[in-house]
Amino acid sequence: MTACPLGLAGQCYCASQVSSFAVSADTSGSGSKTAVLLLAHGSPESPDQIPEFLNHVTGGRPLPPAVVEEIRHRYSLIGFSPLACWTRLQADQLSRLLKMPVFVGMRNWKPFIGDAVKTISCQQFERVIAICLAPQNSRTSVGLYRSAVNAGGNIPFKMDFVEEWHDLPLLAKAFAERLHLGWEKASAENAVKLPIIFTAHSVPERTIAEGDPYETQAKETAALVAKEAGIAGGDWTFAFQSQGMSGGAWIGPTVEDTIRNLKAKGHGGVFLQPIGFLCDHVEVLYDIDIAFKKFAEIEGLRLWRAESLNGSWILTEALAELVRGRN
Repeated sequence: MTACPLGLAGQCYCASQVSSFAVSADTSGSGSKTAVLLLAHGSPESPDQIPEFLNHVTGGRPLPPAVVEEIRHRYSLIGFSPLACWTRLQADQLSRLLKMPVFVGMRNWKPFIGDAVKTISCQQFERVIAICLAPQNSRTSVGLYRSAVNAGGNIPFKMDFVEEWHDLPLLAKAFAERLHLGWEKASAENAVKLPIIFTAHSVPERTIAEGDPYETQAKETAALVAKEAGIAGGDWTFAFQSQGMSGGAWIGPTVEDTIRNLKAKGHGGVFLQPIGFLCDHVEVLYDIDIAFKKFAEIEGLRLWRAESLNGSWILTEALAELVRGRN
């Protein structure tokens, strides 16, 4: 295990398995029968765990060895994905803010959603407000998280599942804060105002063709962030990133094509902000910080990106608003 990316040292959530619901112990005697469950993708702790991790991602469907090795290589380059740490930190912050228990469940790695559901059941909570940490609704993300919660059969508590929150004003405010800080600094370094590319994870074209709202919602989030940050329409565009390496066509335009188009318009640099991810993960730390930056350099451009929301307290406030809206 590498050093804690959050700087928590011996109190690292992942390395020391520190409970992310410790604050909730103070509310155990309050009579509250409602808990919050934050749902996320999950991330292995080391590149050696990639095959097992991918087995969870695909539901047991084998991937070509070259694909597995490429993904292992990407994780080895970033050293460690802090997704689980940031998610547990958000759970702690949310628990303190709401003064109620907040649990974490990951679909593809520890702590698994099924284990979180068992813990909640054992503690006899009557109602659970579940929030998927993917604000834009898609059956490839939110739909799979919901299925994972119900995988064990009838759950002994009432489930209040937040389907989508892509247009929540506080979410746009959190992203806009990060955008302002990074974009103004990068534009000053570039000496010219940089064009902004908002990004979100791509999904298979067939998913959208079958009526999935994800593409529309991702673009709506970007527009709301731009409006909140006071960015003019001509100063930003949108692209989908992290297209799959196997099986069928995925939605675009790609980041690479978008960079080329901006270069053709005379730009010497670009600024990226992923608005489909709430914290640093391989799609940010490798796809953007390594792959896209290298691609931009080959094309003769410089590339900057906004800091991820990670431990943003505005994001915590957004999650709290979602919970309060269900009470």
